[in-house]
Amino acid sequence: MSLISLARRGRIVTLLAGALLLVPVLAEARPGGGKGFGSRGSRTTQQVAPTQTAPTGAAPMQRTATPAPSPSAAAPGAAAAQAARPSFARNMMMGIGAGLLGAGLFGLLSGAGFGGLAGMLGMLFQVALIGGLIWLALRFFRRRSQPQLASAGAPLGREPYQPEQPQAAQRVGAMMGGAGAATAASAKPVEFELAGADYANFERLLGDVQLAYSNEDNATLRQLATPEMAGYFAEDIAENAGKGLVDRVADVKLLQGDLAESWREAGFEYATVAMRFSSLNALVEREGGRVVEGHATIPREVTELWTFVRPRGGAWQVSAIQPAE
Repeated sequence: MSLISLARRGRIVTLLAGALLLVPVLAEARPGGGKGFGSRGSRTTQQVAPTQTAPTGAAPMQRTATPAPSPSAAAPGAAAAQAARPSFARNMMMGIGAGLLGAGLFGLLSGAGFGGLAGMLGMLFQVALIGGLIWLALRFFRRRSQPQLASAGAPLGREPYQPEQPQAAQRVGAMMGGAGAATAASAKPVEFELAGADYANFERLLGDVQLAYSNEDNATLRQLATPEMAGYFAEDIAENAGKGLVDRVADVKLLQGDLAESWREAGFEYATVAMRFSSLNALVEREGGRVVEGHATIPREVTELWTFVRPRGGAWQVSAIQPAE
């Protein structure tokens, strides 16, 4: 193969790569685009307890109205670790003292230093003076690094650690993070049992939400889902409409499902259910109906974790959808 042919092929590959970069990436066909969105109350930032249907748990939320954890919220041992970690000021002062001491000893041993016994006494005085300055500096920085009490003799505030307050419980759950969050969720994932009618409602909501989303029926979605979820559905529908597309979902069939978590907080009841279901799902063009993504005739199986919420004695609504990891 000639060098000209190789160069020509290289230009073609470059052009194709550039063209691919310009093509907009389409969202995965199905409500939410295969991304976690919604809120799970105080457990929004926690990992979902694994189940037989979803043994690896759920993917984290990518769209949620729940406030992000405060950067100042740290693990209980973080303050102690920070205090034990050598500070920049401490290292700097110790480095200066060690440097001066080393320079004095080097001068003394080389004969060009402190001048006999008087020089030795002068060096010891300087070392003591430098050591005192370093001690005072370390004490100063140590005092500044310690938390200040609100008043003399008053205990440290414990508000962030009171689980009975919803906001405080949310912060504690956010501080745990990672494996800690999974441990907290799995410690008591099911606080109350559900009846057969509850599971029937969950299966019904699974199909009704998919149908309303496919029909772009925002009014029905506002009845079936929380205002936050209905807002996300409306955003996705409008985004698809702007691209000349519509997400069609049909023939939704629940294949397997089990309860991952159930809990109560702030007068509401929550339930997160892992569901494996099949459906016909395709992203099609509004004009002509050409399938852009998915399949209009081949069923596809999906495993997702849906969280439902209701006021005490009220009707269930969808409050979060997360794909299984």
